[in-house]
Amino acid sequence: MPRISQASIEEVKSRADIVSVVGEYVKLTNRGSSYFGCCPFHNEKTPSFSVSPDKNLYYCFGCRASGTVVKFVEEIENLNFPEAIERLAEKFGVELRYEDGDYVPDKAELNKKDYKSLYTRVAGTFHYMLTRTEGGERALSYIRERGITDETIERFNLGYAPSDRHWLKKFLLSKDFSEEFLSQSGLFSRKYEDVAFFSNRFMFPIFDRRGDVVAFGGRILGEGEPKYLNSGDLPWYQKGETLFGFNFARQAIRQSKRAVFCEGYMDCIAYHQCGIQYAVAPLGTALTDSQIRLVEGMVDEILLSFDSDQAGQKATERAILMCRRHGIPVRVVHLEDGKDPAEIMKKFGKEYLTNAVNNSIFDFDHLSVSLTQKYPADSPEGKAKIAMELFDYVDALQSSIEKEATLDKIARGIGLPGSVVRSDFEKRERQEEPAVFVQKAPNSAGEAGVKPDAEFRALLAFVTEMDQFDSVLQAGLVPSDFSNPFARTLFQTLRDCREKGDVSLDAILSTCGDEEIRRKITESVVGGEYSGNPKLAEQFVSDSLRMMRKKGLLKQQAALLSEIQRLSSTAYVGEELLTLLEQKGVVDGKLNSGDF
Repeated sequence: MPRISQASIEEVKSRADIVSVVGEYVKLTNRGSSYFGCCPFHNEKTPSFSVSPDKNLYYCFGCRASGTVVKFVEEIENLNFPEAIERLAEKFGVELRYEDGDYVPDKAELNKKDYKSLYTRVAGTFHYMLTRTEGGERALSYIRERGITDETIERFNLGYAPSDRHWLKKFLLSKDFSEEFLSQSGLFSRKYEDVAFFSNRFMFPIFDRRGDVVAFGGRILGEGEPKYLNSGDLPWYQKGETLFGFNFARQAIRQSKRAVFCEGYMDCIAYHQCGIQYAVAPLGTALTDSQIRLVEGMVDEILLSFDSDQAGQKATERAILMCRRHGIPVRVVHLEDGKDPAEIMKKFGKEYLTNAVNNSIFDFDHLSVSLTQKYPADSPEGKAKIAMELFDYVDALQSSIEKEATLDKIARGIGLPGSVVRSDFEKRERQEEPAVFVQKAPNSAGEAGVKPDAEFRALLAFVTEMDQFDSVLQAGLVPSDFSNPFARTLFQTLRDCREKGDVSLDAILSTCGDEEIRRKITESVVGGEYSGNPKLAEQFVSDSLRMMRKKGLLKQQAALLSEIQRLSSTAYVGEELLTLLEQKGVVDGKLNSGDF
């Protein structure tokens, strides 16, 4: 796809109203020149999330999330930069231009939008059939008997596909959809193009992360096979890259920093109805790495809530290893009095389901209990089998400390010395190498973040006073003159922006490649350390300039002394040295002790 032109990007940034954008996700209250609300990126009751419209920035004083309006859309919608620009352009009526001229989407891309529109309309029709027609009464009774409320039915846009398998084609043709277009929609049998793929089924619309319907799942009413029928992969929908309920759960996942992965549609809906709105479900397939990556950047842990039967437990074990290979801690939800969350909700109510989630156990404990039930822990053979299966779990851990601690726990669990367990772990012959995953890079600023030492704080002062920064450049400083690595990075950023002729706050944030430094810049600007006290701000910039000039002069002094030492080693000192000192401004008094 062609690159969006820089001019279009700048127009989007200038037109996008950050208060309007953030206000779609956060209830904001005006306080002076800023707006405040509860942070959408972590769970809080006291508003600490600040939006500054004049600076086009947001900052959370709780979790320290920060950035521009584009960054907010990227984070909240889980989009990349071009996608965020396109989303904002659509919202604020900006016609995007591309580097190779006006971009015209190809036919396949336009078709995807048309088919999403079709599915969204069909979902609305199925919902009408469920809630407003005699034919849907049986399906409506079924779902209400499962404990699902009318409010939940409305929220998830649940529906009913009529038993007449020819009705849908006739209906859509009457709405001016073409035969050719419908034949590629996935809504009809490949062999019999007039026959609907779904009939006499309770319908679950599947949404993409933007809230467009892209596919369906259908449960048969009464007896018959297959019990569930699901849309196949389509150009606009891949089941292995989509999670049911993700569009509804995303906000809660961000705020709670956790996600529940459950078995299917009904389980996910039951969790949401019980207030656990960070639940999602795979779509008729085993959990995939792509589905884990959808939540990876938003969670501190994943909870697994699969069925208690053998197949469900196998899925749990597999999912534990997959999540651990992504570096995500895991807990397992145990539902002992029923097979699935929907059944639990109906039998015991939402409090029971909430307690089960709150009392979920660590994945290692779950695996240990399961294996001691599977093998006799009091026999040598049983001990060996338990350890060997737990070694796969150790392999999946991404931290050496976690690996060592877990090996100790295995040893204690089977009553053997740690050295024996480590020996078997290290020398065992693996039948299959575990999948390799890239570990998350450590924060470039370290756990403690950027230290606000004098160098870095001095440079921060110039972020909003870049007209004063020329004095720093005239002092002849280069990044290597700074002892603090974060000051070096920020200095290089400010110098690059000055050279490019764009010293706006947005340009500085875009040019800086260190996320932690960008956060500190935003924190400083939004926090308004010197706003409201111009004299204090002026004094700090003045002090910073003095410090920077001093560093430049000290640099010149060191170079001068080095040159003097070189000349002193020769026989021709007098005239050369005098000339040098005049050039460096020493003889005529340009440099004096007050400068140091």
